[in-house]
Amino acid sequence: MCDMVDSGVCDGEEVESLETLIRIGSYGKPVRLVRDSDEEILLLWAIQQPTLSKQNAFVRQSSLKLELEACGHRLTISQSPSSMSTPGVTGAVMWDSGVILGKFLEHAVDSGRLVLKGKKVVELGAGCGLVGCVAALLGAEIILTDLPDRLRLLKKNIETNLIESNMRGSATVRELIWGDDLDSELTDPLPDYVLGSDVIYSEGAVTELLATLQKLCGIQTTIILAGELRNDVVLEYFLDAAMKEFIVGTENNHFWNGFMEGDFYCSGICRFVKGEPSQSIQRSPSKHTLLPFLYLPFCGRT
Repeated sequence: MCDMVDSGVCDGEEVESLETLIRIGSYGKPVRLVRDSDEEILLLWAIQQPTLSKQNAFVRQSSLKLELEACGHRLTISQSPSSMSTPGVTGAVMWDSGVILGKFLEHAVDSGRLVLKGKKVVELGAGCGLVGCVAALLGAEIILTDLPDRLRLLKKNIETNLIESNMRGSATVRELIWGDDLDSELTDPLPDYVLGSDVIYSEGAVTELLATLQKLCGIQTTIILAGELRNDVVLEYFLDAAMKEFIVGTENNHFWNGFMEGDFYCSGICRFVKGEPSQSIQRSPSKHTLLPFLYLPFCGRT
């Protein structure tokens, strides 16, 4: 088992000479440790070149329905494009990061990097519910959460796409406002996994998000977040705040190149996995550990 490696090969995977690999949480492979927010953002912009990526390449936000293949099933996700005219309402349509996170979960389970069957999962900012549907199909006992005015569409998509005959797990929908006290259903017991896509969009949201993550997470909890690189100021604010309480890392790019093929190309994804840290890394024992995080630059086929 590789807890910490500074260079060379770990589990047969080549890494760059300046990388440090660490294995924590429930994620099955070592990942790269993120040490500095400025360096990470410069790396993202220099290597991933998000300005050349086409946003919303995998979704059609003007459509009332979006059809996708996942876990051997064809999912039909209803959207409400007219809701986008309301300030602050973004969860009524699909975003690329939700598609990417759903694909990641499916591939990670198939490759043995994640085990979701029978695990308690909470999704934050579930929106239209695609990620939660995929998790339930993969065997998770998932609670999808969002703001009160988003729940009707979310419930509709869950009821449309998840039936007992095709679902290995279960799915329920609950209201959750970040920063508020949590219902016991969410915290007793604490979840094995917390998921979220495009949940880092403003400095105010970062503060509330991290407060909620701290309440939701125990030693056994693994957090996986995905999002598109739009605002490096907000990203830097998030990384700086997160690294005060969590250990942050990222998956190597070659992993994403292995599963985003054909109509999809993904050069990186934003992910957190929280668990017990390697003893090789000196951190305060009172801190949570968060691993890994790479803020998603991805691009669609040109």
